Amino acid sequence: MPKYVLTYHGDMSDMPTDPAAIEQVMQAWGAWYGTIGEGVVDNGAPFGHTTAVAPDGSTVDAPAQLSGYTIVNAADMAAATAIAQGCPVLGDGHTVQISEAIDM
Repeated sequence: MPKYVLTYHGDMSDMPTDPAAIEQVMQAWGAWYGTIGEGVVDNGAPFGHTTAVAPDGSTVDAPAQLSGYTIVNAADMAAATAIAQGCPVLGDGHTVQISEAIDM
């Protein structure tokens, strides 16, 4: 079954710091992972500061804020998109990019 990398894009400065709010966020993620079941390949993780390497080797700010990722198995892009539509980051104003990981 094909693998899809879901990458999350958005501002991470609004991450909760209150333990109760963090628990609520974790429950939302757990519920979403539960809907995917065994299709979750890698729960992923949030990202901190991001930088990019330019063609000349210098470092520059990344062009878009990448805030995290998850890897899932799905039958096709439509199925992966359906999975992404339930992602908790969407409620925070983030977007989810879906990329097929090509098996080489």
